[in-house]
Amino acid sequence: MSSDKGAMAQEMGHGAGKDIDGMVRDMRNRLLVTFVLTILIYLYAPMFVKLTGVVLPVPFGLSKDVLMFLFATPAVFYGGWVFYIGAWRALRNGVFNMAVLVSLSVLAGYSFSVGATFLFKAEVFYEALGMLLVFILAGHWLEMRARSGASKAVKALLNLAPPKATVIRNAEPVEVPTSEVLTNDVVLIRPGDKIPVDGEVTQGESSVDESMITGESMPVKKVVGGKVTGATINKTGTFQFRATKVGADTALAQIVKLVQTAQNSKAPSQRFADIAAQVLTISAIVFGVATFAGWYWFAGKTPVFAMLLAITVVVIACPDALGLATPMAIMVASGKGAQNGILFKDATALEEAGRLQAIIFDKTGTLTIGHPQVVEIVADGKPVTDKELLRLVASLEQSSEHPLGQAVIVKAKAEGVTLSAASNFDAIAGQGARATVDGRTVLAGNRKLMDDNHIALNGLNDRARALEQKGNTVVYCAVDGSAGGLIAIADAVRPNAKKAIEQLAGLGIEVAMLTGDNQGTANLVGKELGIKTIFAEVQPGQKAEKVKEMQARGLRVGMVGDGINDAPALAQADVGIAIGAGSDVAMETADVVLMKSDPFDVIGTVSLSRATRRKMRQNLWWAAGYNIIAFPLAAGLLYPWTGWLLSPEVAALSMSGSTLIVVANALLLKRVKMNESAAPDPVVPAIAILRPKGTLSRRRPQRCFQMADFRGFCLKLIESFLHGVY
Repeated sequence: MSSDKGAMAQEMGHGAGKDIDGMVRDMRNRLLVTFVLTILIYLYAPMFVKLTGVVLPVPFGLSKDVLMFLFATPAVFYGGWVFYIGAWRALRNGVFNMAVLVSLSVLAGYSFSVGATFLFKAEVFYEALGMLLVFILAGHWLEMRARSGASKAVKALLNLAPPKATVIRNAEPVEVPTSEVLTNDVVLIRPGDKIPVDGEVTQGESSVDESMITGESMPVKKVVGGKVTGATINKTGTFQFRATKVGADTALAQIVKLVQTAQNSKAPSQRFADIAAQVLTISAIVFGVATFAGWYWFAGKTPVFAMLLAITVVVIACPDALGLATPMAIMVASGKGAQNGILFKDATALEEAGRLQAIIFDKTGTLTIGHPQVVEIVADGKPVTDKELLRLVASLEQSSEHPLGQAVIVKAKAEGVTLSAASNFDAIAGQGARATVDGRTVLAGNRKLMDDNHIALNGLNDRARALEQKGNTVVYCAVDGSAGGLIAIADAVRPNAKKAIEQLAGLGIEVAMLTGDNQGTANLVGKELGIKTIFAEVQPGQKAEKVKEMQARGLRVGMVGDGINDAPALAQADVGIAIGAGSDVAMETADVVLMKSDPFDVIGTVSLSRATRRKMRQNLWWAAGYNIIAFPLAAGLLYPWTGWLLSPEVAALSMSGSTLIVVANALLLKRVKMNESAAPDPVVPAIAILRPKGTLSRRRPQRCFQMADFRGFCLKLIESFLHGVY
């Protein structure tokens, strides 16, 4: 990140080594000084006299032009110095960027006005230079504030990481700086402590508040073997954990890295805007020279008249609005995503997510929780109730290591059930287990266990069959020789999964599910979620092929997964989306990471991307359209017929106003509702092209800018200012 900041400092002409907050303060100070001096210049300018009829006395016996020169000189050199340095650095590298044209506009206008003040008789326009600098400085100050503000959520997380940690060394707790915690160190966590690094619980248990990482408000139970994340907060118990990731490898550090990369990368639209800004800079210089030549040599006007129009052309052509059109939207959107637990790895992912036409979800761990859970308990009611059945079976399963048994224990603890010690435990291979709990004989296992022990299931048979048809695994239970009931266990569907699928369909996105389960089970889950396109019995190595299969239909395909075996499919997809609770490999391969592990955040990803792309299009069209109209007007195209000329003051005001409109429009992304659907982009026939990494990608022609877009944009902008947002 330091290199990105350094590059921006170099481009903007700031001193080397200055951080983003320092650049914000520096730009603010230059803006304030220039603003005050511009007001003083304006009070003595002809425009002020024309508008107000007020003629202020000039102190010290000076002429108005000399007084304005004295006010304008510090404004030009202090306010514009960062642009002059940036222009010099750009020209040394053979680049014509915004700083070059800003410098040319200001210095040419200043030189002309100085000449008119002391050497020849002509109109001065110091006030135009002041306004130009004020609005350019204001635009860049807002851009830097957005760059700084977009990472506030990350900075807040960094501040949550404790400065010190308690580690066990030589069997004694020792307090050390968090930066000195090493991999495999054993860390002691007491109630209320902040967890310093990532690790795995080795002793004790507790509940941990992970809301600052995942956004989930409920504390998460941590037991031996459970994973803990740095910067989260321990609630009640005391436990020890082994540090597995420290320093730059922690989840917190990776979040920072992802957000910073996204904020400092360039989207495809930005690369186009950069090229357009350079072309515009060169065009402005050529057009300015042509304007001077046309009026002086061909129209026979005076050199002063020709120079005035040439300078007006250069002033009005400043490509600030074009240059800020895309990066401002990227800055604000990536920060908005980070605040909502959606991390875009780069600007391309942020832009491309809104163009998806189909999304494939891996079932296990993405649409479902990813591990067995008790979904239903059916007790016969005669020997035991539902709660008593759960208590007895969970007590028995304490001596078992079977995943289904562990699911029963987790359910019992979640229900607050107090377990008893089991005796005479006997694991019966291929069937289940038997034990004595509080003097009662308990059996738990499959149907064969019941048959071998002559347990009559009576009316439970039909219920068991119905549960199995839903894709559940049924644990048959008996107490004291009688049927006790059934416990249905399944990989439960995530709470928001169905809602996410419904809204994606509403956005015009085709949804598919991919799973290694048999077709029957896959169809049951698909029916529950409302998914029609189902890929069942897919081997891990075949997942990427299913993505290619949908891409071959001309669709831009997103893939949502969480496991190591999802990585090839995530890489093959046009946009890979990883669930935050998934494997490191999946998150490394994906383009977007959903920290809350909630499939509904896919909606937020698409909504934010589409809103960002709309802002980019609006800003680019506004900036380009403005310059197309401004060039001929500034060159005096209408002068021969109307006698009307665009003065440098009006040129500076219109250029600066255009820049502020672009900045303010991008800032409207802060108001995007992440839990609401976004209008789908119009779908047109896709055109296949090869991506650099060799996967198939598609791009559609952009639709033309509609008047409805412009009206909506203006209404939003006016509303924002009325509410004092900016």
